[in-house]
Amino acid sequence: MSALETDVTDLWDRKQNGELDADSAGEDELATLDEFLDALEAGEVRAAEPRNGTWEANEWVKQGILLNFGLRETKAREYGGVTYNDVLPLSDTSDYGDRGSRNTPDGTVVRQGAHVGSDCILMSPAFVNIGAYVGDGTLVDSCDTVGSCAQIGANVKLGANTLIGGVLEPVENAPVVVEDNVSLGAGCRVTSGFVVGENSVVGENTLLTPRIPVYDLVEEEVVYGELPANRRAFTRFVESSVSDHDLFEGGAYKPAVVATDLAEETLEATEREDALRE
Repeated sequence: MSALETDVTDLWDRKQNGELDADSAGEDELATLDEFLDALEAGEVRAAEPRNGTWEANEWVKQGILLNFGLRETKAREYGGVTYNDVLPLSDTSDYGDRGSRNTPDGTVVRQGAHVGSDCILMSPAFVNIGAYVGDGTLVDSCDTVGSCAQIGANVKLGANTLIGGVLEPVENAPVVVEDNVSLGAGCRVTSGFVVGENSVVGENTLLTPRIPVYDLVEEEVVYGELPANRRAFTRFVESSVSDHDLFEGGAYKPAVVATDLAEETLEATEREDALRE
């Protein structure tokens, strides 16, 4: 256990036991939280990590994020000439250019405690929440949301108007994960701890959530909560259990996801444009 983990865990226990709150938190406690936020932004600690082939939450990291809400007071802050009220300021993005990353103005918001890697592009309006991890070379397109604690890999393409949910509570649950080299089409939604396997290509307006079945035609099985690696996925509708109900003329259907082999032409069509990063 690192010294930072020990300090955060101690703060969490004190708060849970009623010994610590926003009124009693002093310089030492806030200094620990500041150190924790710096480690999040640097990518040194993450809300979830793969272990033995499965993504698992780092509970103490999620506890640290929650402590920043429980031990800080809401204050009026300024951003872009607008006053907003929050417990934390927005992330300092002044070093993005040094890392080859860029964020366009008028609506691109990165909350303090989010990690944005090198060679990234964030198009306005986009929002990256605290605890999120955005890997190197990733595109976050216009109107995208990357939720709290969501883990986005390297060289990922998030199409416009894509929603990546997070999972902050309960702390033991792993958040949404999008692994390396994934391409999500415009309007996709990934929620409730779903894991999108590496090198996958997901069609526009696809909803990926543990409650919707994924019909994997490669392994010929139905899976929930994950899209296996190296798949092309798209939405289809399958017959519902109430399909023969008198109120549903013509039948009732529910959404499902179909996953097939990833064809070479699909990969070529989703390659990132290096011209955007020259």
